[in-house]
Amino acid sequence: MSSEAARPLSRTAGKGPVSWFLRRYALQLGVVGVAMVVWLLFLAGSPRTFLAKEIYISFMSTTPFFALMAIPITLVVITGEIDLSFGSVMAFGMMAYDVMFKATGSAWLGFVACLIAGLAAGVFNGVIVVRIGVPSLVATIGTQFLLRGAVLIVTNGQGLGMTEVTSTFLHTALVGRAFGVIPMQFFWTIAVGVIIWFFLNRHRYGAHVYLTGDNIESARLMGVNVGRTKIVSFAVVGLLAAFAGFVVSAEVQFFWPTLGDGYLLNTLASIFLGGTSVFGGTGTIFGTFVASFVIGAINAGIVAAGLTGFWTNFIYGLIIVGSVSIQTVVTRRLS
Repeated sequence: MSSEAARPLSRTAGKGPVSWFLRRYALQLGVVGVAMVVWLLFLAGSPRTFLAKEIYISFMSTTPFFALMAIPITLVVITGEIDLSFGSVMAFGMMAYDVMFKATGSAWLGFVACLIAGLAAGVFNGVIVVRIGVPSLVATIGTQFLLRGAVLIVTNGQGLGMTEVTSTFLHTALVGRAFGVIPMQFFWTIAVGVIIWFFLNRHRYGAHVYLTGDNIESARLMGVNVGRTKIVSFAVVGLLAAFAGFVVSAEVQFFWPTLGDGYLLNTLASIFLGGTSVFGGTGTIFGTFVASFVIGAINAGIVAAGLTGFWTNFIYGLIIVGSVSIQTVVTRRLS
């Protein structure tokens, strides 16, 4: 079991405070190191672009679209599960907004309906995995198609303009520009990260998440309600996926029934680049947060450096393999 706070190391353990610090924060230091290397490479390749503030404002605008999902999915992966339905949950939540808005004309009621629908979809995923016993990989692939199909059926494949939202405080609060410059979705991503970090590292729920992923049988023997822990984790993913769907739609001022397509690779890459183990039991919210912005910068960096978009997947793979290898070697040598 490993986390910012889950591994009870003492400052007197090892060879001193430096060794203690490196052992405790190996995952975080690894992803920060990767982020610095990537930034320096892009800065050397295209200094004019990466010394201008506009590209960083762009990152703060677009990276939250998948970071808002990568952060909660980290919880699910730490428990030893996976959720691949989040893209469809984005659209499912907005379908609920569509239906409620057309019925009431209220953007606020539509927003509430969106969040409730996302939460219900997350609980549905958790119940299938925990109560029925379907492997999460299979279950969430199935619900991915199920929810997407429901969206297409209800909307008849037609989108919805979001211009009515732009005149409300809801738009200003979620995707407005703080100080006229900084996108609000960037602050929401930080807020979500801090809240989930707190529950993961300063609350009993977080200890249960790590125990469940580290050794599920031992967790049960220690009195952890493993089923409830997993269902809550899936529910959080559903809620925030719907929230992310609303943020994306409000930003572009339109809801497309295909909302969520194309976020799978970026989201999962952020989680695993951030140091979360695919086997469960290990992961950090800080790592996922930093890695999200690394992933968000790759495509822009490639284009700015004059390379074709075909390099994107190659560099994604290179960074993920390299960072995971470095983290593994560092952890092994310091353990």
